[in-house]
Amino acid sequence: MPTKTSRRAAVAASSPDTAPAAPRVKRDRTHYLYIAVIVAVALGIAVGLIWPDAGVELKPLGTGFVNLIKMMISPIIFCTIVLGIGSVRKAAKVGAVGGIALGYFLVMSLVALAIGLVVGNVLHPGDGLHITNAIKATGHDQVSPDALPPVDFVLSIIPLTFVSAFTEGQVLQTLLVALLAGFALQAMGPAGQPVLRGVEHIQRLVFRILSMVMWAAPIGAFGAIAAVVGSAGLDALKSLAVLMLGFYVTCFLFVFIVLGALLRIVAGLNIFTLFKYLAREFLLILSTSSSESALPRLIAKMEHLGISKPVVGITVPTGYSFNLDGTMIYMTMASLYIADALGTPMSIGEQIPLLLFLLLASKGAAGVSGAGLATLAGGLQSHKPALVDGVGLIVGIDRFMSEARALTNFAGNAVATVLVGTWTKEIDKSRVRQVLAGELPFDETTLLDEHEAAVKELPEPREDGEKELAKA
Repeated sequence: MPTKTSRRAAVAASSPDTAPAAPRVKRDRTHYLYIAVIVAVALGIAVGLIWPDAGVELKPLGTGFVNLIKMMISPIIFCTIVLGIGSVRKAAKVGAVGGIALGYFLVMSLVALAIGLVVGNVLHPGDGLHITNAIKATGHDQVSPDALPPVDFVLSIIPLTFVSAFTEGQVLQTLLVALLAGFALQAMGPAGQPVLRGVEHIQRLVFRILSMVMWAAPIGAFGAIAAVVGSAGLDALKSLAVLMLGFYVTCFLFVFIVLGALLRIVAGLNIFTLFKYLAREFLLILSTSSSESALPRLIAKMEHLGISKPVVGITVPTGYSFNLDGTMIYMTMASLYIADALGTPMSIGEQIPLLLFLLLASKGAAGVSGAGLATLAGGLQSHKPALVDGVGLIVGIDRFMSEARALTNFAGNAVATVLVGTWTKEIDKSRVRQVLAGELPFDETTLLDEHEAAVKELPEPREDGEKELAKA
C-alpha cells in the first residue's frame, strides 16, 4: 500500500512539471512566427512606399499563401460538421442551430446596413468630386460575371458531383455535402461509428497540414501588404481619406458597441477578452486582407473555447457566406459616396430599396473573389446602372477598405458563434472562462488539443442532442 501511494505521489508530483512543458515550447515557436508576421508587414509597407512597382510585383506571394489556406477549408468544414452531427441523435437539434444562425445573420445584416446608412448620410464624403471617362471605364470593369441572381445562387449550392464540392472551393457546396453525410451517419447509429473515427483521423491530419502551412505566413503577409501599398499609393489615400476614415470608424463602432453589447448581454463575456484570444487570427487577416485565411483557425479555436462541433461547424461556414457585416457597411457607404460624387444624391426613399437589393445580391456573390467590390458593382449594374460609373473612384483604395471589411466580417462570425452556442445551450461556460483566462492554452502547433485527441473516445449518441465536450 505505501508503495502504491508513493507511486501516485511521484506521478502527481511529476505531472505538473512535465505535462505543461511540451506545449510551452510549442507556443514559444509559434510566438516567434507571429512576430515574424508583424516584421513582414512592416517591411511590406516600406517596400510598397519606397518601390511601389516592385511591391505590386510581390502580389503573387500573398495570393499564394491565401490559396494554400483556402485549399484546407473544404476538408476542415466537412470533417467538423460530419463529426458534430454524427455525434448527436436528434436531427431537430441541428436544424434549430441552423435556423437560429440564419435568423441572427439576417437581423445583423440589416443592423449593419442601417448603421452605414446613418453615417453615410451624415458625412457625405463624395461631395465635390469629378468623374472622368477613365474612371467610368474602370468602374464598369469591376462588374463580375460570376455574381448570380438569387434563384441561380440557390441552385449553385448543389454540386455537380459529391466530389466536386471539394474541388471547386465553394463553401456552401461543401456545407451541403457535409450536412447530408452527417445526417446519414447519424441515422446509421452504432454502424456509423467506424466511419466517424476515420473522419476524426482525417481531421487531425488536415489540421496538422494547416499548422505546417502557417509557417509561410510571414512571406504571404510581406507580399500582400507590399502589393496593396504599392498599388494604391499615398495620393489615393489622401483624396479618399474621408471615406476611408468614416468606414473604419463605422466598423469600429459596430464591432465594439453593437456586437460588444450583444456578447455581454447574451453570453456575459467581454469582447476585448474574446478578441485577445483571437489576436493571431486578426493579425493574419490584417496581413492578408482575407477573412478566409482565418476560417480554419476560427473553427479550431471556437471548438477549443468550449462550443460544440455542430454549432461551430454550421455557424462559421454559413456565416462566411451570409453574415458579412463589414461588407454590408461597405456597400452602404460606398453607394452613398458614389451617388454624391456623381452629383445625384439619393433620397432615403431611393436608398433603402437599393440597399435591400444589395443585401440580397451579396448572397449571390458569396464565392466571388474580391466580393466586396464585385458585389457592389454588380448590384449597382442590376438596380441602378447610372451609379456604376462612379465605382472606379474607390478601386484604388478598395484593398485598404477590404482590411476593415475582413476584420469586421471575422469579428461578426466569432461573436455569432458564441451567441448561437449560448442560445442553443451548446457551450461549456466554465471551459470558456478557463480558456479566456489562459488556463487552457490553445495548441498552436497542431491546431488541436493533441493530448486530448490521443485519449478521447467519440461520444456515444445522446438523446438530448448535446455532444460531450472534451475535458481539460
